[in-house]
Amino acid sequence: MEEMNPMELLRSKLSRVRIPEPTNRIYKQECCLSFDSPRSEGGLFVDMNTFLAFGKDHVAWNYEKTGNPVHLHIKQTKKLVSEDRPLKKPALLAIGIDGGFDNNEPEYEETHNIVILPSYVTLPFPSVELPEKVRLTVDAILMAEGAERKEQVAAWTADKKQKSRYAMELQQIGNVVVPPSGWKCAKCDKTDNLWLNLTDGMILCGRKNWDGTGGNNHAVEHYKETGYPLAVKLGTIASDLEAADVFSYPEDDSVIDPNLAEHLAYFGIDFSSLQKTEMTTAERELDQNTNFDWNRIQESGQDVEPIFGPGYTGLVNLGNSCYMAATMQVVFSTQSFCRQYYMNQSLKMAFETAPADPTVDLNMQLTKLAHGLLSGKYSLPASERDGTATPSVKDAKQEGIPPRMFKAVIAASHPEFSTMRQQDALEFFLHFLDQVERSNAAKPELDPSRSFKFSVEDRILCSSGKVAYNKRLDYILSLNIPLHEATNKQELEAFNKIKAEKMSEGKDVSNDEIVRPRVPLEACLANFAAPEEIPDFYSSSLKAKTTALKTAGLTSFPDYLVLHMRKFVMEAGWVPKKLDVYIDVPDIIDISHMRSKGLQPGEELLPEAAPEGEVESSQPVADDAIVGQLASMGFNQLHCQKAAINTSNAGVEDAMNWLLSHMNDPDIDAPISHGAKGAELSIDQSAIDTLVSFGFQEEIARMALKASGGDIEKATDWIFNNPNAYAAASTMDTDTASNSTPTLVDTGLPDGGGRYRLFGIVSHIGTSTQCGHYVAHILKDGRWVIFNDNKVGASIDPPKDMGYLYFFERISS
Repeated sequence: MEEMNPMELLRSKLSRVRIPEPTNRIYKQECCLSFDSPRSEGGLFVDMNTFLAFGKDHVAWNYEKTGNPVHLHIKQTKKLVSEDRPLKKPALLAIGIDGGFDNNEPEYEETHNIVILPSYVTLPFPSVELPEKVRLTVDAILMAEGAERKEQVAAWTADKKQKSRYAMELQQIGNVVVPPSGWKCAKCDKTDNLWLNLTDGMILCGRKNWDGTGGNNHAVEHYKETGYPLAVKLGTIASDLEAADVFSYPEDDSVIDPNLAEHLAYFGIDFSSLQKTEMTTAERELDQNTNFDWNRIQESGQDVEPIFGPGYTGLVNLGNSCYMAATMQVVFSTQSFCRQYYMNQSLKMAFETAPADPTVDLNMQLTKLAHGLLSGKYSLPASERDGTATPSVKDAKQEGIPPRMFKAVIAASHPEFSTMRQQDALEFFLHFLDQVERSNAAKPELDPSRSFKFSVEDRILCSSGKVAYNKRLDYILSLNIPLHEATNKQELEAFNKIKAEKMSEGKDVSNDEIVRPRVPLEACLANFAAPEEIPDFYSSSLKAKTTALKTAGLTSFPDYLVLHMRKFVMEAGWVPKKLDVYIDVPDIIDISHMRSKGLQPGEELLPEAAPEGEVESSQPVADDAIVGQLASMGFNQLHCQKAAINTSNAGVEDAMNWLLSHMNDPDIDAPISHGAKGAELSIDQSAIDTLVSFGFQEEIARMALKASGGDIEKATDWIFNNPNAYAAASTMDTDTASNSTPTLVDTGLPDGGGRYRLFGIVSHIGTSTQCGHYVAHILKDGRWVIFNDNKVGASIDPPKDMGYLYFFERISS
């Protein structure tokens, strides 16, 4: 049979070519199944019907699955440029825009061809001989902004300053003349970080930082005393007045003063003769972000040897995505996740079971990320990937892989993670595990998130001598840090004396002089298990409020134990503070003593409810003071009550930590159940039938509806959040009292010995979880490795005492 010429072949396939509409998402920068791009060796193939992109190793799979033969092939080849191209210093806190960070990106030439599968028949583009439909389709693809770009905006800029509403009618008083130099705080000896109040000309020092550095708060205290609203930072005034740092105290922000020249002239200041000597607030933020050498956590100054190969692939920072990068590097260092998404699942297998659009499928994107991180395909020196000369091992760097599609999928159900703002690594970790659990609800035995899950049991001892046991599931053990257990108290006392002396003299303490508390991890674990008083506990035995004792323990030990150090606390006035503390963490821990054994011989359970039918629970009643303080901060009243109850009214700080960790729980909006027999919920049979029609067992449906107050939507969420219910549904007696230590919560959880080995650390640099930088250190192949976004290297001094999250693996007996 005579072969059809390429143009005739293309014309015969025109029915499988579609001109994209404005609402279509077009992928042209990254393969949906791998991290291949137009710059990869084989380029990228864009399906001209679905507008999904595939690498050279995967485009044939797309043809087999969809039958779409016509693809636009995009190939980019690096241009040769001068090696001494100068780097521009950034003037804006931005990436990818004029004045922002210059990534010194090389330039590329781009070529296009039409490729018809399965024989890879190729026609050049552009060409006037191509059918008009093909030309229109290709033009639309090339002109469109890629879906990857829409979902991942690379530019991140500081908020634009606004004009102050106090500037236009600012009243100025007094006859102060400010000299051009030699400034000093009027209330202390500080000679830097000085602010000129634009109303009365007072020169005072700025705010004190959380770590004791900075000023002594004299400028802000002056505002509180006088109400004079605007101040300008001395040392930032120069001929370019727009760069001056003006702060509005009532607006609590840096602002623009359009009349600044006039306001300065009142105090005899000729701004044209001044030179800039201090950083503005925005410049300090910019300086922090351009200088990622943040001391020990990033092992700054250390000669870190780059590492390449399988399991040593970096992740490109998409803009404040280090919280995700650090967390996912540790997650994919566990056997459970490696096995599920790499060893037991090929890319082709995941693609074949994925929906029509694999970019929105969590299983597909997790498999893609796993193969990207673990295969070693992308863990090469950047020079080897682009074909240029190989540098020395010391200077070699890898590009890393950009987890754009994974971030889009995992963040789709979370309004915060879908932004470009920095996030809390702990909150992301919990959200991630929740999404993985939901995606594996149909086959819970395959769910890798279960390897982190365990059961916590609270034992409440009433003053009547009777007890109650309450269980809950969790993925992390959140630990308070008992500073009074510091092992270096004498050194701390001596340092605090020196610090107080220096501050009285207006001097700062140098970093080398700072002494931080050292608290053993054992003390944090002991603090978790220590008895705790519960005031105003309602005793169903005494039928009155009393004081009870609560102790906590674990009824199961997970394969992987995650310890969260509560370094962020609330000070008076609800001011967040990060504890500047070291935690002495051993390589091996044993938590066997923390196992809870449930109801013991001779113990008597508290009655479930009072005989008169009162619905008071054996759980503590939410403390009104705690609920009120949380509600005043804007939290939902019901959520606040649950937080107080689940932390046994231990205090506002504990309740807030619980609330922040459980805000995304599917049952967070379910009404509080007190478990009274006389108040048992009557379940509508039609609701059960509805859930059964969804494919759930009747026993499961009934349990879920009881747990969610009869709400079908919440019951569905409950089922997805409690996959272990399947295993226990057939044996559970639904009439059993809730205090009889039910086994449902423990069913199917991993369990074993209590000895664990440290294998991962996620550390945080910065004053808040919502800013700063996250880095991971992981024990791989017998050595510690630092994962700092796309930088991967042999760790010389892992910061074991500075972690925010610690990951332990159970040691097999």
